[in-house]
Amino acid sequence: MSRLAAFFRAFWFLARPYFADRRERTVAVGLLAAIVVLNLASVGLSVWFNSWYNDFYNALQEKDFDAFKTLLLTFSAVAAAFIIVAVYRYYLQQMLQIRWRKWLTEHWLRDWLGDKRYYHMQMLGLDTDNPDQRIAEDLRLFPAYSLSLTLGLMNAVVTLVSFLGILWSLSGDFAISLGGTEYQIPGYMVWFAIVYAAVGTGLTHWIGKPLVKLNFDRQQVEADFRFHLVRVREHAEGIAFQHGEAVEQAGLARRFMAVFNNTYAIMRRTKKLTWFTAGYGQIAVIFPFVVAAPRYFSGGIQLGGLMQTVSAFGQVQEALSYIITAYTDIAEWQAVIDRLTGFQDGMAKARALAAEKQIGVDADGEMLAVGPLALALPDGRPLLDVQALDLAAGDSLLVGGRSGSGKSTLLRAVAGLWLFGRGHVRRPADAASLFLPQKPYLPLGSLRAALAYPRDPADFSDADYRAALAALDLGHLAPRLAEEAYWSQQLSGGEQQRVQLARALLLKPRWLYLDEATSALDTATEAKALAALRDALPDAAVISIGHRPALQQFHRRHAMLESQPQGPAQGPARLLAV
Repeated sequence: MSRLAAFFRAFWFLARPYFADRRERTVAVGLLAAIVVLNLASVGLSVWFNSWYNDFYNALQEKDFDAFKTLLLTFSAVAAAFIIVAVYRYYLQQMLQIRWRKWLTEHWLRDWLGDKRYYHMQMLGLDTDNPDQRIAEDLRLFPAYSLSLTLGLMNAVVTLVSFLGILWSLSGDFAISLGGTEYQIPGYMVWFAIVYAAVGTGLTHWIGKPLVKLNFDRQQVEADFRFHLVRVREHAEGIAFQHGEAVEQAGLARRFMAVFNNTYAIMRRTKKLTWFTAGYGQIAVIFPFVVAAPRYFSGGIQLGGLMQTVSAFGQVQEALSYIITAYTDIAEWQAVIDRLTGFQDGMAKARALAAEKQIGVDADGEMLAVGPLALALPDGRPLLDVQALDLAAGDSLLVGGRSGSGKSTLLRAVAGLWLFGRGHVRRPADAASLFLPQKPYLPLGSLRAALAYPRDPADFSDADYRAALAALDLGHLAPRLAEEAYWSQQLSGGEQQRVQLARALLLKPRWLYLDEATSALDTATEAKALAALRDALPDAAVISIGHRPALQQFHRRHAMLESQPQGPAQGPARLLAV
């Protein structure tokens, strides 16, 4: 029972925010109310049909043609109403489902992307498995299953309440003799329906319970396989140069084998469940006839009464057997809720860690002032100690040091990305700053969008784009400004870095941070690119990470990160001006 309570708490935790949202709740509650009314109308029509069975089959038995015609005409009118109810119930449910999914997607994307949470989750290993799958697939399935299964449960309960009284009154008494004494069982068909459904539900849960974990694992192994395929496409050149096809083939085969094993396990378990549920369903067709036959053949009820009893028994049995018929969907629904809850827990942990961060970053200054600042690794080991680092507008600083000494982490701390350590950073506002990493990010879309990122491409003219490309010896790309392509695959590493530098020429930041952003360029091209930056941004302050000679000439001030001696007691690197 505690697991069931935990499941419904998790469901309510995920579902409540949408229906509580100030802008959505009126429409959401209105749609839900309309769907509930249509579901109740559908049950009411089913009750009417049950009564109609009695009159119709009695008319057939008595060969009453006039009653037969009247009943057919009445059926046609009510059947038309039933069709209208069914169509609009489906339509409104789909409308609520897509609005709910839209709201969930917008809010989860905002939460995931907000405050760099996607970055912190990945850095901290809190990214669960495949966040893209959680947002794209599970947020699609959650409202779909939530509506279909909860409304289905409501229908089952209302149907059960509506037909229990009918079945009880139609059943009459059933006499059995035990030890020479005759006992009368009132409403005996109700008890048969309850026992039949209870046994079926218990066996279904026992057989189908493993499907919950199997469905939970299915999306993970499927997503892992797809992710590896995407990685092969993204790194096609590196794989081809190093003849890594056999390794990639083995990795893909291993991941697909996990997909195969999971699917095969689901198939085997579903086969066992289907053996039982199919048999249960077939027996349910004939079972009420067998149970009601004694009263019919004894003359206690007419044919119409028999058919009405069978119909009512079927409705009661189907309502009681809701768990059996919906078990596979319920198992998948539970897996979806578990995955979404896990992902949301990861975001909550990242949010809590970010709130506990002891590195204060004020992005409202007119200069860069770092320190005292002590940076650490995620496991708590000290990494870098900066007593004081100041940089005024228009100045330039090159930071060098041994690999692993914390140079890039220093820039992460300045940008407000690093969570581990303590200290203070004061820097100019984000709008005046631009950080360019060693590996450029070129978004999907047009070359204009890649150059202007994260600004609107319409903010700049074609002349601006052409001038920026020409300054970095990328004039041959100017005719392709409107072309949409996967630019990380289309361009070489050096071209990608120059496109990123051209972005700086367009955006004209007052503060530019370069993390080995020219490492893929040859010496002459690097020197020309740095000269283009200096000419286009004469008043910009620049802080760079790197080692190459061209960088030393581009910066007025130099500093080194000096690593402490190796060994168990190794201390943090220190920043020394030179």
